Amino acid sequence: MSPHAGRNRRVHRLAATGLPLALAAALVAAGTATASPSGPAHVVRTATLGDIPLGTFSNALLRDSVDNDRGIDLGGIGSDIYPAGRKGEYWTVTDRGPNGQIKVDGKKRRTFPVPGFDPAIVKVRVSGDRLDVIDAIPVTTSSGKAVTGLPDQAGRDETPYSYDARTALSYNPNGLDTEGIVRADDGSFWLVDEYGPSLVHVSAHGKVLTRYVPKGLQLTGTDYPVVEALPSVFLHRKINRGFEGLALLPGGDLVMVLQSPLSLPDGDARDASRTTRLLRFSPRKKAVTAEYAYRFDPVDVVDPGEDDTSELKISSIVAVGGDRLLVEERTDNAARLEVVRLDRRSDILGGVYDDDTTSPSLEQLDDPAAAGVPVLGKRLVVDLNTVPGVPLKIEGIARVDHDTLALVNDNDFGMTDGAGAFDAQGRLVDSGVKTTLVYVRLPKVL
Repeated sequence: MSPHAGRNRRVHRLAATGLPLALAAALVAAGTATASPSGPAHVVRTATLGDIPLGTFSNALLRDSVDNDRGIDLGGIGSDIYPAGRKGEYWTVTDRGPNGQIKVDGKKRRTFPVPGFDPAIVKVRVSGDRLDVIDAIPVTTSSGKAVTGLPDQAGRDETPYSYDARTALSYNPNGLDTEGIVRADDGSFWLVDEYGPSLVHVSAHGKVLTRYVPKGLQLTGTDYPVVEALPSVFLHRKINRGFEGLALLPGGDLVMVLQSPLSLPDGDARDASRTTRLLRFSPRKKAVTAEYAYRFDPVDVVDPGEDDTSELKISSIVAVGGDRLLVEERTDNAARLEVVRLDRRSDILGGVYDDDTTSPSLEQLDDPAAAGVPVLGKRLVVDLNTVPGVPLKIEGIARVDHDTLALVNDNDFGMTDGAGAFDAQGRLVDSGVKTTLVYVRLPKVL
């Protein structure tokens, strides 16, 4: 039973609405076999999330938090996935909520059509071809209020706008763009966030215990503790490309990864770079203990149809034993999974490349290894472009067993960019993309 069973925030309150949450349904096994792998990687099961009105979902967790969901259903839970203990059950996390971009006077504006939406930790179960929500926990401040998904700081984060991009909304220093998720042995959760970028420790009931941010961020006005514990160089993250993946190593350490290279010394260097960074964090020491350089493959290797290096991203990392990580390199249309080992000799923490005045920067080096930087070695596990049935924009990966992975996509709440995302009544014109979880059998044991 969930540690917060019986609390009035539990999603079982939604049962009265008739939504397909299957809260009392019997557990259906995931159906992944343990036989030796053979043949190419292939999908062995697919499960899809049904339609759950976002307002109904949100208001059952935090009363009156959403007054108009604009016809949007629950989505975005594919930001990450983590095994929940029972076969076929997973913890997932939403991102900051429905958002898009609309051009006004030639400039893109970031829209938040449901500004009251609060990021949530969502527990799902694979039941046949369905993905059922069986629990959910709102992420809240110390006083129990919604953190919301709104940007934190004017001048550093994008200005938030209404659904039609005509009205500017307020910033919220508590706001989180949650992405990666893992669960600790004590039942608490760790999340990563793109705004800070930050590492966030959350109680079993969803309350933010501590938010760890880069030194010098000077985030004030929060209703929870903020600790400047990460290297200051991470202040140079690209907007909307902060921490995206999070892994829990067997010894208890956490590893977080930047989705894209840092803007060092500027955006041009960032967009041309194929080098991003990982941080290792000790919850016991409450401190960063190592930093690693990770080198993307060329963009046309990851995605043969793409020639823009800035489209490369890392969306998920998964611990696969010892100090090994499974890393997802992707664009919006393609993805490849690589394995790396976190060798102590590859630690660059506190070195010259943590000084943002170093020239050339790590991001500017055409060949970091040739320049003496100990870049992490890697080995290709599977090219997901070659696996029929895998959805686009996979952002969450979990290890099911020795040769099987669970993959889940981020469907962006069914939103698209542009003025046509909403009809004349301000209701969503849904993209039709569903949240889908697939099991992929690998040709080799991880």
